[in-house]
Amino acid sequence: MTSHLAERQALIDGCLAMNRLGVNQGMSGNLSHRIDRGFLVTPTSMAYDAMAPDDIVEMGFDGTYLGNRRPSSEWRIHRDILRARPDVTVVLHAHPTFATALAVHGRGIPSFHYMVALAGGDAIRCAPYATFGTQELSDHALTALEGRLACLLANHGMIVLGTTVQSALSLAVEVETLARQYLYAQQFGEPVVLPADEIARVAEKMRRMKYGQPIDDGDAPEDTARPRY
Repeated sequence: MTSHLAERQALIDGCLAMNRLGVNQGMSGNLSHRIDRGFLVTPTSMAYDAMAPDDIVEMGFDGTYLGNRRPSSEWRIHRDILRARPDVTVVLHAHPTFATALAVHGRGIPSFHYMVALAGGDAIRCAPYATFGTQELSDHALTALEGRLACLLANHGMIVLGTTVQSALSLAVEVETLARQYLYAQQFGEPVVLPADEIARVAEKMRRMKYGQPIDDGDAPEDTARPRY
């Protein structure tokens, strides 16, 4: 019987949702989920709607894997992030249109909008280019993600981190929305960028409010708006 069935199905559902939500196209994205002594990752070169739980690949942090499928070509990114970041359970990698449009210019997303704070800092960085599937690319991504929950990859795409598949998907949608807004805003010139101390205040307020996280109706203060997700 397949172990970690719920997590395997969550990865399949997450891949289908990435395309449905517009943060990925085709089979170019991949997802991973931490488990005891390793992680699960989506297989390489397999259509999402053809995946079954047995197709999800179980890997160890030493790079070994079990099963009949080969892991995503970006398994090093997933392994290295999950090994280095105990606060992370899920890693999402995708090629969304607007975030990638910025990334092909080597540009990240500055704090032109306060929602950038959801990604964990006052900017969403863009990691330097390296060939896909290489240790060099994974090393660049780890550096760009220091103190962050999202980064762009030059000439490539996006990485988003979460504690659940749903939280990673929600943040991926937000980062892609910010990329689209930033590109549109640039038609009128470079947007005003909020200072780092303001983003720090926003981040602390978001933390107190659990902004962007599902909450029970009984927990919501009467004077606060509903979360966006």
